[in-house]
Amino acid sequence: MAAHIPDKPALEGLEQKWDAAWADRGTYLFDRASAVEGGRSSVFSVDTPPPTASGSLHIGHVFSFTHTDLKVRFERMRGKNVFYPMGWDDNGLPTERRVQNYYGVRCDPSLPYDASFTPPFEGGDNKSSRAADQVPISRRNFIELCEKLTIEDEKQFESLFRQLGLSVDWTQTYRTISDDTIRTSQLAFLRNLERGEAYQALAPTLWDIDFRSAIAQAELEDRDQQASYHRVAFAKTDGTGDIHIETTRPELLPACVALVANPDDDRYKPYFGQTVRTPLFDVEVPVLAHPLAQPDKGSGIAMICTFGDVTDIIWWRELHLPNRTILGADGRILADAPDAITTDAARAAYAELAGKTVFSAKKRIVELLQESGDLLEVSKPFTHPVKFFEKGDRPLEIVSTRQWYLRNGARDAELRDRLISLGQSMSWHPDFMRVRYENWTNGLTGDWLVSRQRFFGVPIPIWYALDENGERDYDRVITPDLGRLPVDPTTDVPAGYTGEQRGVPGGFDAERDIFDTWATSSLTPQLAGGWQRDDELWDLVAPFDLRPQGQDIIRTWLFSTMLRSVLEDGRAPWSDAAISGFIVDPDRKKMSKSKGNVVTPADILAQHGTDAVRYWAASSRLGADAAFDPQNPTQVKIGRRLAIKVLNAAKFVLSFPVPEGAEITHALDAAMLATLDRVVADATRAFEAYDHARALEVTEAFFWTFCDDYLELVKERAYDRNDSGQASAALALRLALSTLLRLLAPVLSFAAEEAWSWFEDGSVHTAPWPEPLGIAGEPATLVAASTALIGIRRAKTEAKASQKTPVAVLSLSADAATVARLREVEGDLKAVGRIAALELAEGAGEIVVERVELAPTEA
Repeated sequence: MAAHIPDKPALEGLEQKWDAAWADRGTYLFDRASAVEGGRSSVFSVDTPPPTASGSLHIGHVFSFTHTDLKVRFERMRGKNVFYPMGWDDNGLPTERRVQNYYGVRCDPSLPYDASFTPPFEGGDNKSSRAADQVPISRRNFIELCEKLTIEDEKQFESLFRQLGLSVDWTQTYRTISDDTIRTSQLAFLRNLERGEAYQALAPTLWDIDFRSAIAQAELEDRDQQASYHRVAFAKTDGTGDIHIETTRPELLPACVALVANPDDDRYKPYFGQTVRTPLFDVEVPVLAHPLAQPDKGSGIAMICTFGDVTDIIWWRELHLPNRTILGADGRILADAPDAITTDAARAAYAELAGKTVFSAKKRIVELLQESGDLLEVSKPFTHPVKFFEKGDRPLEIVSTRQWYLRNGARDAELRDRLISLGQSMSWHPDFMRVRYENWTNGLTGDWLVSRQRFFGVPIPIWYALDENGERDYDRVITPDLGRLPVDPTTDVPAGYTGEQRGVPGGFDAERDIFDTWATSSLTPQLAGGWQRDDELWDLVAPFDLRPQGQDIIRTWLFSTMLRSVLEDGRAPWSDAAISGFIVDPDRKKMSKSKGNVVTPADILAQHGTDAVRYWAASSRLGADAAFDPQNPTQVKIGRRLAIKVLNAAKFVLSFPVPEGAEITHALDAAMLATLDRVVADATRAFEAYDHARALEVTEAFFWTFCDDYLELVKERAYDRNDSGQASAALALRLALSTLLRLLAPVLSFAAEEAWSWFEDGSVHTAPWPEPLGIAGEPATLVAASTALIGIRRAKTEAKASQKTPVAVLSLSADAATVARLREVEGDLKAVGRIAALELAEGAGEIVVERVELAPTEA
């Protein structure tokens, strides 16, 4: 039953009103029974990004999630049974850091569980994030706080997403740390392990010394740091002189295993195959050739240390060099010198460094080199890119650790080619984003490191048999029966053992590492779609139709999801990928928390209304960056004006009842509807091509023509019950309103629903997407009438008369075809212009007002 039309339509309160109504009516629920009947082709499924539940949402979330919702609403109106879930990414380093700072605690796995523990800063009033100021608590206590805080964050996120009008099925949600998720993640890994796609290795590892965890290639970012080249002399073993190298990491001299130069560098060709001795530590190391050495960098010859950077790892591996690790997991120089350092003087020099941070060790070794005369020069400081963990605060170091890996194509050409091929088989929106995926895949230098030395996450479901000395036997990995999943190896006991055998010789030991958060997030299609849990649902939604996401995580989320799907199912996990651009500030800088220029959306939504913000997001094409100025959000204001106009126009149109049996009989009405048919066709093609901005552009342009010109032209006829064209006008207005509300519904979700409720039952969002009406009409007639109306208004303005001023005579000239069209709408032009006599004469071209004679005013 149609709702009452308010006296003064307003946007305020529509979000709460319609969110509650949609939830009550189940407007956006996935209809499984219907999907089973219709089959996979009747479903449109979305692999929705799970936002990290560790803080607050920002305007970038509003931007990209709105883009997805636009497409989802279009597909739903096109008759698709939409599967649109929502996930929450709970585990990982951001959550742990937030919990540490929020509650003033840190995890110490050696401590026992305290069932009565109360955090010292309940409520987040702790202002210090220093570890020394945080209370140590057990792993279990820490995880409980993580779960508590993420659940609260999720509630706030859902509330904001509901305010944003996302047409999510809120009964289809998942958390990346729930029992179901842990089971799915562990099951997928164990299947990888069984097929030989997962393996463990002791290898050089990028390491964050603050988080005390390994970091994967996909989580790196370069940041400019200051450094200086230190020119150091290496003595040739044959006593014929020195070779000078330049290094920014002199503190790694004890870990030097070789010098390396480019094989084509004539300066060093004579020395390849010879040896030199390291300054201070007197270790004999070879001089070798490798094409990665850069002749134009420094002195053209470099020292290889284990390990200073990623290139060191490549040289070490390809040149088969020894490993002389000197850095520990805490980022300090190890107490014990490498075995290659043997002389008393060398060991004494090393003892000067032991226990120091790399910063302090660098300072001391420079002093020692100056004292020995081996430091020849220190360059002026310069900036160069240094590897950081994307969420870290200090440069990464490289330490040798034992980690779990997944094969990703870095060393498997067949797998890499398969990943590239499947990426090419997908549709990318915009298409150039495919190149970023291909560049990342082709540029991988190592397999995917999936283990992390953290606490809140999915446990790696592995135990190790212990030998007679109580040492782990890494060749005897114990896995659980799949029916036992999920498991926590730190508390659960493997089959065939008892709890008393934990940690004792001949018994077992637990893997304490957890999975990298991407190792779980890479399974979002499986988590949302019921893989290995609900076969019917999985068959209905997979492979998914759409993966929407940001461009910055193509290398992480998109690639890793593609990899897991290829390894498990041999196919791409979706048919289409929609990639949003970045939000930038008024200075065109990307918004990020680290830059302090992030805008939170709550105030913007409250001040301007959701539809206004959705309009701003919809105005930007996929892949394009959008500037946002919270002090002057121009596009948001334009969107608010449009939403208000929709309500007012709908009320005006609905004031004209449509007589029973009404037909379109007037040329102007037919012209308007024929023009609208073109808009429907253009908007439909645009939405099909993921070009929501184009769909909005053509719809909005017509809407303003409809309001500013057509409504003005026909309102007198629509009011006049004695006019033979009244029924035609009333019907045309109603047909146009119905079509326009459906065209605008994906963008102005609340205003469109409100106006729809005034004359239709059900939701506009489940109404059929408009089809061209096919009413015979000539769009040029509407153009001619609109142009003539503009001329009439301008003539009155130039005559310094009100638009309501009557006109005795007004003469228009135009080409013959245009004059013929104007004769068809002469009555409407005379009515809107208050023209007593309208003279139409054939001229040379465009419509021209030749003469205007205002009616005499009454004395």
